Amino acid sequence: MADQEKERQLQIENEMLLDALQSEDIDRFREEFMKLHPYDKAQFYTSIDPEIRMMVYRYLSPEEMAALFENIEIEEEDYELLLAEMDPSYVAEMLSHMYADDAVDVLNELDKDQAVSYLTIMDNEAAQEIKELLHYAEYTAGSIMTTEYIAISANQTVRSAMYILKKEAPQAETIYYIYVVDEDNKLVGVMSLRDLIIADDEVMISEIMHDRIVSASVSEDQEEVARKMRDYNLLAMPVVDFQNHLMGIITVDDIMDVMEEEASDDYSKLAGITDLDRVDRNPVGAAKKRLPWLVVLLFLGMMTASLIGKFEETLSQKAILAVFIPLIAGMAGNTGTQALAVAVRGIATGDLEEESKWKLIIREAGTGLITGATCGLLVTLVVFFWKHDIVLGALVGVSIFATLIVATLAGSLVPLFMHKMKIDPAVASGPFITTINDIISILIYFGMATLFMSYLS
Repeated sequence: MADQEKERQLQIENEMLLDALQSEDIDRFREEFMKLHPYDKAQFYTSIDPEIRMMVYRYLSPEEMAALFENIEIEEEDYELLLAEMDPSYVAEMLSHMYADDAVDVLNELDKDQAVSYLTIMDNEAAQEIKELLHYAEYTAGSIMTTEYIAISANQTVRSAMYILKKEAPQAETIYYIYVVDEDNKLVGVMSLRDLIIADDEVMISEIMHDRIVSASVSEDQEEVARKMRDYNLLAMPVVDFQNHLMGIITVDDIMDVMEEEASDDYSKLAGITDLDRVDRNPVGAAKKRLPWLVVLLFLGMMTASLIGKFEETLSQKAILAVFIPLIAGMAGNTGTQALAVAVRGIATGDLEEESKWKLIIREAGTGLITGATCGLLVTLVVFFWKHDIVLGALVGVSIFATLIVATLAGSLVPLFMHKMKIDPAVASGPFITTINDIISILIYFGMATLFMSYLS
């Protein structure tokens, strides 16, 4: 109910803002717009037509637009379209007012020549800061860190540290943690804002700082950084180079974006597509994203079809065998996908340490044994009462029993093997593992049928 009321209120506010823009009432627009939360500002901005947005650029300063762009949520290709609507000098000034890591995120979505042109006309100090971050490899700690943080010296008093904090806080992205460095800018300690506030003015920073620091290397994978911040419940994490120099910090809002990005990426791979489709993506764009995996799976499916063709003689002697192909293949795909989900999740969350991988394999083998025996027995009884053929029932039941054991093991072993080979285990997607298990189940089923054909009535 509260959500509906908030949504209705936002709709009323958006209509008021549109009316102010269309009537060119700049004072009314600014008065109402500045009351909104930055996220709601960004939502309004992306929802209006391009010709209306042109008025927004006239009514908002580059600094105000920078705060809006830091909260914007759009597809990669849309950044270029939005920036193309603005004057280049307006864009450059806007980027210079953004936090460096957010500006880097925007520039990374643009053509290289475009990014260079904006950096050329940007404020030199801001441009230099952004260029330094652009050098780091994508998806690393260096690529998502910000250089707007507060650092103090270990050999100064709390009083002088508070003076620095008050002076630099307006430019810092977060002040919840204050980092302590030595004369060579090496990270030696960290303290919270609370630690600083409650300490006596004349106490030395070295006496109250914490020297056990959780940090990330500039080259560390962003997914590993997200895992660390989750495990240690941090709002920000310092980033250091190989000599422990403080290079920047990663804030929790950036890590939330990383976690969403990684989850979306893994889910896309599990679904067998290169990335998740947007609802408003046109059919051609959606098809281009899905076709690569579908073509791979098409050829794997052809292998399944050719395998069935190899057992054409078996099928011609006992046509009833064809009835149970979807049942056995479907059960294999389902149980394999379940095991796959458990393994991929364990790898993604870091729960699967080296010593527990064998436990996972043994547990999945036991699970396959129990589920296979249960399902096999049930199918044997159903087929017997349905077709009045105990041998056929036993054949289908034993095939399901063997198939579920093998499929469960395959579902856990394939992602573990890929992880060992430094390949993203999420590419062992649901469609992929299902198709592989189809091939395995067909081999088991028809192999046993051929072997025991003489016993079938």
